[in-house]
Amino acid sequence: MARTAPLRLHRNGALAAAGSRARVPQRRQIVNTAQLINFMIMGVLLGAVVAIFTLSGGVLTNLKIHYLTPGGNFLEKLHPGTYATFIATLLLLMRDGDPIGEINRAFTDAKLLLVHLFCWFVLLIQMFVLERPFTVIIDTFLLPVLLCLLIWRLTPAQRRPLVWAIHATLLLNILIGYYEYFSGHRIIPLTLGSVLVVGEWRSAALLGHPLTASGIVGAYIMALVLRPAICPPIMIRVPLIAFSLGSLMAFGGRTALMTVLFVLACLGLLETIRLIRGKRVPLLFAVGAICFLFAAAGVVFAALYLGIFDKMLLRFSSDKGSALARFATFDMLNHFQWSELILGPNPVRVNALQSQLGLNYGIENFWVSCIVQFGLIHTILITLGLTCFFIELLRRSDRAAFAILLLILMIAASSVSFSSKNIQLAQLVLLIALLLPRERAPAVAPPRHVHQRPPMAAPHVRAVPRDQEFA
Repeated sequence: MARTAPLRLHRNGALAAAGSRARVPQRRQIVNTAQLINFMIMGVLLGAVVAIFTLSGGVLTNLKIHYLTPGGNFLEKLHPGTYATFIATLLLLMRDGDPIGEINRAFTDAKLLLVHLFCWFVLLIQMFVLERPFTVIIDTFLLPVLLCLLIWRLTPAQRRPLVWAIHATLLLNILIGYYEYFSGHRIIPLTLGSVLVVGEWRSAALLGHPLTASGIVGAYIMALVLRPAICPPIMIRVPLIAFSLGSLMAFGGRTALMTVLFVLACLGLLETIRLIRGKRVPLLFAVGAICFLFAAAGVVFAALYLGIFDKMLLRFSSDKGSALARFATFDMLNHFQWSELILGPNPVRVNALQSQLGLNYGIENFWVSCIVQFGLIHTILITLGLTCFFIELLRRSDRAAFAILLLILMIAASSVSFSSKNIQLAQLVLLIALLLPRERAPAVAPPRHVHQRPPMAAPHVRAVPRDQEFA
């Protein structure tokens, strides 16, 4: 018995070692599967970002996809970026094999998004009950939330390709906007649904509509100005801002242009006050800034003299009935009774009134259009949901996001914007979530409590005469 005991121990140890060696490949396989899923999520998200900034409704219509036009099957009624976002969300839920836990972790720090999703779900039920098209609220109100939930789970290194994709697609749209403005030839015909718009000089590029393009580019400019970390080299950032700012004259969006100029004027005023109060500025920087201001003033006066911006300036003196259309928008509510406005009037009557009042291009106010489409109750609910969503977005973003939120409110109050079927809200949300994330403060190690020993009594030292100290 004494000889067999060590043998059993040896066998048990061998079996344990064999079991541990058998479990190692399984763990490595799980790790490799998770890495593969992460790579797939990044690839699908990259495709979603590129599609959102290049495949507008006009581009899809030109490709014979019935996204905004009547006809076609159900699969054509959702944006390709929405499909890619759904796929990335499913991959994220399957990554660790615990979809319920993944959902719990996603909403643990974003509880306000639950309010938005509840309001959206109530609106979805109304769409089914009243038998109205529900794909409008998926692309417009659900897509931005899913994009944020995915982006917030990414590390800064994983977000970097998405940020570069935004820079590349926006610069491509700006270049196309300049080409369309100076050549008079459109890459993609300008359409509103199935209606072809002719005689419009404003560029649209791949973003579908001049107002959409000017709003996206305006938000991009404010992000570059208010957060220099997006493009640290000043020799690249300043020309990029000037290049983008000039494109607003080509896209022709007055609301975006005036909002951007207002924000820049406020920043200039604050910087002037700081200089008056004694802020120190390097001499080379001051000289460069003065030279840049004189050069910019010269370029602006030359452009005005050559008449490059005459079309845009005429928009402020002759808006071709745009102001009257906004007055007609508010007057339209007077044609409905309160009982009709509770859950939304009949769409047939709404379309007839729009044609009668000259609102063929849409109701140019987000809240009025929502009341006409969804009713007063659901307009209040969706406004509450969007408010909670933006509070959560601002909480996770840099302070510069407040300027883009101001632009979003101006766009919503002065155009069709998010009340129709489009992805403009998702585009603006992507700019905030990817270009303006809140930088996490570096973790500070807690101070170590050093237990100080009580002072020890000095040993008794016999006094030695100085002349015998080193003897």
